[in-house]
Formats: sequence, structure tokens, C-alpha cells
Amino acid sequence: MKELDEQIYMQILQLSKTADLLLEKEEYSNALQKYWSAYDLVPEPKTNWETSTWLLASIGDINFVNKDYKAGVDTLSDAMQCPDAIGNPFIHLRLGQCQLEIGNKHRAECELNRAFAIKGKPLFMQEDKKYFDFLDARVDLVQKKKKWWKLLKSE
Repeated sequence: MKELDEQIYMQILQLSKTADLLLEKEEYSNALQKYWSAYDLVPEPKTNWETSTWLLASIGDINFVNKDYKAGVDTLSDAMQCPDAIGNPFIHLRLGQCQLEIGNKHRAECELNRAFAIKGKPLFMQEDKKYFDFLDARVDLVQKKKKWWKLLKSE
């Protein structure tokens, strides 16, 4: 995979570090602006760059924290088109949570199930219990995890 121009990458990193500091201060709106500014620097097509994956995941996470679930679904769905997003348990978790919050129960189940299959219950431990309970009520998690691991190992 091609690497970003070093100067552009350094600008993206600087903006992301600033955004991270703003997040620590719970200045979500300002952090979003910095992440979007960083994302704007990613060359087209943006879906070709790993940098887009983690920037969009960060933006989607802020959308979730801000309860802007529709924006979270949009952003995290875009992230899924980028390198290494499919199979990233955090992105699947956040996308599933946002899907559930806007009432897309089937999509929520699919994404939360993927997150569970990859990382198991520990991934859900820092989250509101309702997400794990939702998944647990719909899926035999023990059997699903065994099935997912077999599929992942066979690829």
C-alpha cells in the first residue's frame, strides 16, 4: 500500500494530537473540527488510505459520545470502506451501537455480533450494559463466537 506524503502525514498527526487533547478536555465540537481538518488533508480517493480508517473511527466515536447516532452511522459506515476497518472490533462495536440507537436492530445485531466474535465480552465491559444485553437476547453468543472463530481462521 502506498504511504502518504510525509509532510501531509505530519500535518494530519499534529491535527489529530490536538484533537486528542481536546477530547481529554471534553471539547468534542473542537475535536471534531480538528479531525475533519485532518481528514480533509487525506488525498483522494480517501478510501485507499489507512489514515482515513482511524480518522473516521475517531470522528464516529465522537458522534457516538455526542449522541449524534445518525452521523455516527454515516461516518463509521464510510470508515468500513477503508483499509483494515472490517474486522476492527471497535469500529464494529461503535457502528452497532449507533445502528441500535437509530432503530436499525438488524444492522445493530450484525455489527455487535462481529465485535463480539472478535473480542468477546471484554470489549463490551466499558459500555452501557444495554448493548451486550441486546446482543445476548438475540444471539447464542457462545455458539456464535465458536462459529466466527472457525470462519476467521479459515480465511
